[in-house]
Amino acid sequence: MESLINTWQLLPYDIKPYLFSIGSFQLRYYSLMYLVGFSIVYFLTIYRLKNEKYEYSIETLQDYLVWAMLAMIIGARLGEVFFYNFGYYLQHPLEIFLPFSFSDGIQFTGISGMSYHGGIISIILISIFFLRKRNINFWNFADLIVPSIPLGYTFGRIGNFTNGELFGRVTTMPWGMYFPLDMTHSLRHPSQLYEAFFEGIFLFIVLWAMRKKKYFDGFLLSLYIFGYGFVRFIIEYFREPDFMVGPISIGQLLCAFMMLAGMVIFVWRKKASQPLK
Repeated sequence: MESLINTWQLLPYDIKPYLFSIGSFQLRYYSLMYLVGFSIVYFLTIYRLKNEKYEYSIETLQDYLVWAMLAMIIGARLGEVFFYNFGYYLQHPLEIFLPFSFSDGIQFTGISGMSYHGGIISIILISIFFLRKRNINFWNFADLIVPSIPLGYTFGRIGNFTNGELFGRVTTMPWGMYFPLDMTHSLRHPSQLYEAFFEGIFLFIVLWAMRKKKYFDGFLLSLYIFGYGFVRFIIEYFREPDFMVGPISIGQLLCAFMMLAGMVIFVWRKKASQPLK
């Protein structure tokens, strides 16, 4: 048993974060996970289009997902810059979108650091623009897409794990792990795996089960926004915080806004769906 525990705790040291490398260039699993995640969202949404009462064309979905993918990548990157590391990127602006570090010569580093909250904000904004141009009901279309998102997001967290980044706080639990990027060499919660399960698989199961029982347009979107915010808020207690805002982390503050937004959308859309008396 002790040997098994030791193998588990040192697992991050045995995982190469890249598929192959050529010189300083590395094709990282993290990048591939984005493609896997978007593919899952695409095929699950296609399944819903074919089996449920949605009248959108596959071409419309494909056009939307191209815009959504670009918006998410740009927004997630800008969220990392403005929410978590503004001081550094203020001094190194070229590193925001260029995959190089210029602080000690020129080194290829890839694009490191993506913020979920920045990504979700940018997707909402591009969705409003795209759907308004196509004269498509935002709330109805959002309810088509969101049940698939958590399962795709699961793979992003697995990518964080293979990178050995975003590890958790110090723990004494036997399922803790040692991560190569941790300069303290402490046993830590594998919070990336917690997030992959609860923000991903668990939330997907809930939304997928509720997809045919939605009560009004916008119901699934409100459930997703509140559900993600709630689950992430709890997991932040196990994740090493980037920095604190009083007694809570910056991630928890952003999740508190998400929960509030989810409740507002629920009340607003429920009231709008009721017939006038």
